Amino acid sequence: MKEIINSSKAPAPIGPYSQAVKSGQTLYVSGQIPIDQQSGNLIEGTIEEETDQVMKNIGFILEEAGLSFESILKCSIFVSSMADFSRINGVYGKYFEKNPPARETVEVSKLPKGVNVEISCIASY
Repeated sequence: MKEIINSSKAPAPIGPYSQAVKSGQTLYVSGQIPIDQQSGNLIEGTIEEETDQVMKNIGFILEEAGLSFESILKCSIFVSSMADFSRINGVYGKYFEKNPPARETVEVSKLPKGVNVEISCIASY
């Protein structure tokens, strides 16, 4: 059994996917990009501002599912440039002050809508 989780506070999917899917005691959160749901606009500021918006979007989805950042087991971070790695880490780390999840960070040639960072995660109930 799977349950679709969608938060009206997070950006609507831009393709044929759900914001998150719950299966058993696991929540799979689709990759989030720096879109401000309220305005519908991409955040096109610094990499720190982009990363913060991505993390906020993940937080909205976790909240809708009854979870928090402490519930995250693993994150996957996709970046357009590894040169931004430490700056992304600075923002990302603020969301995981204790017991951070497992993760990987991968540089890719392009991301949806030309953004610089996309993050997905897996969380547990």
